[in-house]
Amino acid sequence: MIPHSKIALDEEDIAAVTKVLRSGYVAQGRIVSWLEETSASFVGVEHAAAVSSGSAALHLSLLSLGVGEGSEVILPSYVCTALLNAIHYVRATPVLADIDPNTYNITSENIKKVITDKTKAVIVPHMFGLPADIESIVPLEIPVIENCAHSSGARVNGRHVGSFGLVSILSYYATKMLGAGEGGMVLSNDRGLIETIKDLRDYDEKEDYRVRFNYKLTDIQAALAATRLSKLPEFIDKRKKIAAIYNRGLERVGVGLPEEPEGREHIYYRYVILVENSAQFMHEMLKKGIECRRPVFKPLHRYLSQSGYPLTDEVWEKAVSIPIYPSLTAKEAHRIVDAIKMIL
Repeated sequence: MIPHSKIALDEEDIAAVTKVLRSGYVAQGRIVSWLEETSASFVGVEHAAAVSSGSAALHLSLLSLGVGEGSEVILPSYVCTALLNAIHYVRATPVLADIDPNTYNITSENIKKVITDKTKAVIVPHMFGLPADIESIVPLEIPVIENCAHSSGARVNGRHVGSFGLVSILSYYATKMLGAGEGGMVLSNDRGLIETIKDLRDYDEKEDYRVRFNYKLTDIQAALAATRLSKLPEFIDKRKKIAAIYNRGLERVGVGLPEEPEGREHIYYRYVILVENSAQFMHEMLKKGIECRRPVFKPLHRYLSQSGYPLTDEVWEKAVSIPIYPSLTAKEAHRIVDAIKMIL
């Protein structure tokens, strides 16, 4: 069986975690601080705050921007429910936007259609490793939260994603680009926002009382995330090589293939194809020992019983994510191509 996702750990990863365990200090400490500094430098911003998950990073980012009851937050419908949850955590109102069916990303044009005087922020995920057209979104003068959970290491015209918005977030969930089991990071050039997030992530030993959270990252997770960050260029290179096999092998098969607009680097967190009957296709692939998944389980507008998102619906009904990760071999990639050709 070729799994859809797989994390490959090596001796360096194990040694980094073991060193923390032997130190006797496993909670939030020196390694977390080092990961914050390293991550900020890598992305190209001044400040960072590590937290317990990507969801926690979104939650605290919204709070730091003063988003709350009566506020509206724009986000794409074609995304996982973590973003919707964070908006509901702060009792704000989610306002959904349709996507570009060629890149699966939210666009400035669709954002403009839903802006109101209650709009306090827009969350811009860079879907599946392909950056959104962030350079056209930032000038809209709405606070931008870049969600880089899929896109750590990708660049737009030579500049890392995560350095464009007022705030950006990373995820260290096991199958993400920087998979470390769990964890997240908030990055910004605004020192005040990051100081607010660092205050909110820990509730103990404070001079005043306000609602705070237990959103700390541990040194164990930080040590693993740091080793993954050091190997990120290698991971991206391997993903691109697998994607090249898919691009060549599937070019004339009649499936919808990913696009890479000029200036936007695709790092292939997911390799998404479009097929006419996605459920049947995934079933047939599984029979051949290859696990495929829907890249987004269900669009948000369907959870919220809303309509009017035809491009999202069009993509969702056809989109399938096939295996792609650094430990996937060229032999396995060719086997996947052959299986797709045979089924279609």
